[in-house]
Amino acid sequence: MDGLDLASHCRLLFHNHPTHPRLVRRAILYPLYVCAEIAIISTDLAELLGSAIGLCLIFPRLPLYAGVLLTATDIFIFLFFADPSRGHGRPVRVFEAIIIILVLTVLCCFIVLLVKVKAHWPSVFLGYIPSKDLFHSKPNAIYSAIGILGATIMPHALFLGSFLSTQDRVSLKTPSQEPLPTCSTDHQTFGDRLKRRFKQLFSVSRAERIAASRAYRTEYGERENNSLSFIRQHLNHAITDVVTSLLGFAIPINSAILILAATVYHNRHPLQETVGLFDAHDLIKRNIGSGSALVYAFALVCTGQAASVTATLAGQVVSEGFLDWRMSPFLRRLVTRLISLIPSVAVSVSVGRDGVDTLLVISQVILSVALPFIAFPLIYLTSSAMVMRVVELSDRPSTFSEANEKQELHCEHRSQITPTDSPAATPMQATGSEGVHMELPPSELHPTMAVIGDVREVTAPSFHEGLEYVDFSNSRCVAGIAYAVWAVIVTANCYALIMLFMGRE
Repeated sequence: MDGLDLASHCRLLFHNHPTHPRLVRRAILYPLYVCAEIAIISTDLAELLGSAIGLCLIFPRLPLYAGVLLTATDIFIFLFFADPSRGHGRPVRVFEAIIIILVLTVLCCFIVLLVKVKAHWPSVFLGYIPSKDLFHSKPNAIYSAIGILGATIMPHALFLGSFLSTQDRVSLKTPSQEPLPTCSTDHQTFGDRLKRRFKQLFSVSRAERIAASRAYRTEYGERENNSLSFIRQHLNHAITDVVTSLLGFAIPINSAILILAATVYHNRHPLQETVGLFDAHDLIKRNIGSGSALVYAFALVCTGQAASVTATLAGQVVSEGFLDWRMSPFLRRLVTRLISLIPSVAVSVSVGRDGVDTLLVISQVILSVALPFIAFPLIYLTSSAMVMRVVELSDRPSTFSEANEKQELHCEHRSQITPTDSPAATPMQATGSEGVHMELPPSELHPTMAVIGDVREVTAPSFHEGLEYVDFSNSRCVAGIAYAVWAVIVTANCYALIMLFMGRE
């Protein structure tokens, strides 16, 4: 609605709380950020290991630690060419297109495996109906259900999905946003351009810092959301994206994994309770064929690549949103990758296959525990009319955010503004920190802009009863269903953890 993602909204909600701001910040905001970071690192760890195992299955002579290192490196190569955080438009579309190709490849691989496995489909469809046998099966089927739920609704996907949904997919770039060519850049060699690109990886531009500081100046009640026409233009895309991702990819792929495991493994090896990814590959190779085993390994690689890219980018979104941590996206991804890389390499070298399988299980348990903490703010914010309402004025000239952006382009960040005797009739004068004298016409100034010291604070016009709003928040019925699903997830997680601590795996 207002161009902020879920992580930024959490900061806006808890950072400067009207009552006990420090207590709320330390008791809610920072623990929530730590929980999100742990979930993202756990996701990155699992997908890093999965992709590395897939490479080792395709190339049997490749050591496991080498597969881990290769997987950790190729993510940076991908994000070097398709970085959605560095701009709108083409980078976002390239990023989404590559992820779609990877996910489609995974879906096609599992469709091929399902055709070859020849499952008993009447029994398969009966498996979608809940029954008491879930609690009596061995191993307990609740664990599988929780794992599928965590794989379908992963915590990092909530942050990254909200970030991508804020991208402007309609407006075109104005000519002023494009850098003008100069004589020095026209005659640069390939080495100079590569060196400049390398420096940009470790830097954050001033425009990005100003945009970040502007986002947290006002509270929800004083913020003006995007226009109604803007919201409606993007709403169809968001609905199509969510429905297609959930019903077209997530549920079919996770169902295919479960059907494949039940058909190939469960009825043929009743004495062995658990298998890892290596064991699953051996079973598919022995029961279906070498070609199917190769397809399975390739699906592992594509799954790991897609999820690793999204998890790494989600880590950047979370740190910038929760803490306003304006570090280079490349450095942020490097930190996230190293945190998950160290235990992966250590376990793969010291313990081997069995240790990797155990590490995968631990990461999935962490994801299941973290999901309710991440989902609750999303449900709360989307159910709030203050956050989700839009002024019903389609022909207004510009939003408050656009006016505020114009002010930042005219004035330096620490400029002092001195009004004349008649501010309504004469232009205002601004003297920048470097002595640059500028005149700003009254039309460019917002009537509610106040000056405190040498830092300008902009307050949006307060909403009054004369305005009409279109409310996009969840209805009471939808909010009730969302909270009920959230409660079911919490209950299932508590049950699984209790059974795990009791040793009843």
